[in-house]
Amino acid sequence: MTTHSSRWALAGKLVLRRLLVALPVTAGLTAVVFALASIAPFNPLATYLGSSYAHTDPELREQLRDELGFNKPWLQVWTHWITHAIRGDFGISITASRPVGQVLLERIPYTLLLTGTGLILAILLSLILALAAACYRNQLIDRLVQAIGQLAQSVPVFVLALVAIAVFALPLGWPTSGVAAAGMTPTPASILSHLFLPAVILAISLLPWLLLNLRTSLLEAVDSDSVLAARGRGAKQVLLAEALPQALLPFITVIGARLGELITGALLIETIFSWPGIASAVVGSAIAGDFALLAAVTACSALAVFAGNALADAAYLLADARVNND
Repeated sequence: MTTHSSRWALAGKLVLRRLLVALPVTAGLTAVVFALASIAPFNPLATYLGSSYAHTDPELREQLRDELGFNKPWLQVWTHWITHAIRGDFGISITASRPVGQVLLERIPYTLLLTGTGLILAILLSLILALAAACYRNQLIDRLVQAIGQLAQSVPVFVLALVAIAVFALPLGWPTSGVAAAGMTPTPASILSHLFLPAVILAISLLPWLLLNLRTSLLEAVDSDSVLAARGRGAKQVLLAEALPQALLPFITVIGARLGELITGALLIETIFSWPGIASAVVGSAIAGDFALLAAVTACSALAVFAGNALADAAYLLADARVNND
């Protein structure tokens, strides 16, 4: 039997292997960003100069293009960017006119707050509803839970957001934009009040695959030999003490595997609710041709997905001694 310490070693090797895959794949994704930038119909110098571009002498424009590297081949620009990014220097954002690192440090905490809150709410709702469905299997409550999951799965996230705005924001005056009222400095209270609607919508968008997977895992656990042998202690006690721990193991893997959808959903919700996370940076950088910022966001998102998948699989390996490090 594998010892506890050796399983930690196996988990560490798994994470290391995933990291060795993640780094070249992420670097390749950023290369694609710069390659597309070279053929995209954007004028980064116009973004950099703003309204003064039209009044700038053509010779000075060309000189600035050379100085800023806009005339260099994309492979040379990407090589320069990636070698500096490894050291933590992601370049200068032409839309924000400051280092990309500063833009990320300002925006990523808001994205983490939204995604973290939405995921926690979705997990809690999934646990409550899946337990109810398992307790009343094939009864009305179980059918209602399945209907809730399927309904949430069929409605696009932007439709959910627009419905929430129409129902709660317009008649009730709930905040739907930014993290504070116009002209006001954000405070913890204002951030939380503005967080409520987007976090709930994100949680609902995550609910289908969490809820339906957990319900299935719970029902499989209920039918397992270990749970059937413990039936004498009472159905609800068995469900919590025996079935739930078994069902949570695949649930962990599902969460890790769906991190890409979590990030995508969060970006869309940030855009709808003007949440000051990385979504507006992504949209603005793509429109303006700010490819240093876009590449940095792409790299951060890819690494987050790889890290989440690796950590979820490592947690599964540590929790279940039957799993091998394959």
